[in-house]
Amino acid sequence: NFGSKEELLLALFDDQAARRMAELERLAAACEALAPQERARLLVEALLRVESAESGWILLFLEFRLVAARTEALAEQAAAHDLAVARALADVLERALPELVPPGASAAQAAAVILAAREGLLARTAAGGAAAEELLAATAAVLSGLLG
Repeated sequence: NFGSKEELLLALFDDQAARRMAELERLAAACEALAPQERARLLVEALLRVESAESGWILLFLEFRLVAARTEALAEQAAAHDLAVARALADVLERALPELVPPGASAAQAAAVILAAREGLLARTAAGGAAAEELLAATAAVLSGLLG
């Protein structure tokens, strides 16, 4: 049982994040034999990809972020959630995706930036359409070029 609907949402977001981390680890293992630039491109695309079934989650998450920004206690819970997800992603980066950690940065720093950038990208592309597709393609090209 959960003490509030916010706690339930955070638990659901944690579950969603755990599934995404497992997917990234599977993809990293499947792409081991690829050239670094191709591997980076596929991994970046996987990080940025949003399935149509996820659009409801994304909108819910963005709305949750707005409420948390105006509620101190909820903001603290969201920050703790963010830290836990960033730690989990940093572990995945260190173990399976070291090429996504730029020189001079730690896995924790890379994870924090990847997650923040993904959220911003989700906010900018939530409505879908041609402009969203163009932004996703541009982001994938730039990031895979930087990391590949």
